[in-house]
Amino acid sequence: MPGPLAAAAASSLGFGASFANADRREMFQRHLRRVNPSIGRAAMRLATQTAFDSYAKYYMESFRLPTLSKRTVERGFSTEGYEHITTALQAGNGVILALPHLGGWEWAGRWMTDQGHKLTVVVEPIDPPELFEWFTELRRDLGMTVVPLGPGAARAVLKALNANEVVCLLCDRDIERTGVDVEFFGERTTLPAGPATLGLRTGAAILPTGVYFTQRYNGHHAIVRPPLPLHRLGGGLRDDVARVTQLLAHELEFLIRRAPEQWHLFQPNWPSDPGYTD
Repeated sequence: MPGPLAAAAASSLGFGASFANADRREMFQRHLRRVNPSIGRAAMRLATQTAFDSYAKYYMESFRLPTLSKRTVERGFSTEGYEHITTALQAGNGVILALPHLGGWEWAGRWMTDQGHKLTVVVEPIDPPELFEWFTELRRDLGMTVVPLGPGAARAVLKALNANEVVCLLCDRDIERTGVDVEFFGERTTLPAGPATLGLRTGAAILPTGVYFTQRYNGHHAIVRPPLPLHRLGGGLRDDVARVTQLLAHELEFLIRRAPEQWHLFQPNWPSDPGYTD
């Protein structure tokens, strides 16, 4: 459908989803209070609805991306810190883009492949399986290599990094609850150990990255942060992984605080959240 009509449809879907998913709405508000403990009621209501609208917009854009021209994707996209990617690739060890569930990262992936980058994305399997397969085919059509999260993911990611490619890891949620204990928005939880472990073992640069919707039509802005320091401190690998993951947690906080209303995290993420151990 035409872009403006798709945008209107996404807004309607977001409005309906917010009221149909009271548990997810309450969970998002718990997370938002961690980001901004002083947020007022009116601002909370607006941010919550904006989060659902943003997530619906993400899906609507994903559906439309294969039909959009390279020029359309390029015209609405701006970057800050893109040179960190090109500089890291010159070192030859690959790049790890460490992202939160924020804004329109699918659009950024399409833009990256349009620039000629080989992109490997590790994704969480979702239900129903037909939807997961649809997203897998979508990303393949956009030029990405899709790796389902699971036992075989590490081998595929190492292969991509050894080929000096770009790997995208969403890492603000520890799905398997086996990650590294960190302080994240003032409360202890765990984050995935994968980015730090891979970076330390391969020398691949870890670049915290956020992609944001902007007010411009089809507008997106990507911020790529400087690489995390990966020098070893003389202890064991476990200690270094914990240190780097905590640094990554601080970077994720920075990226999320820029636009918490675009943070698509509606699931339990801290041990104190209802349903965290389910």
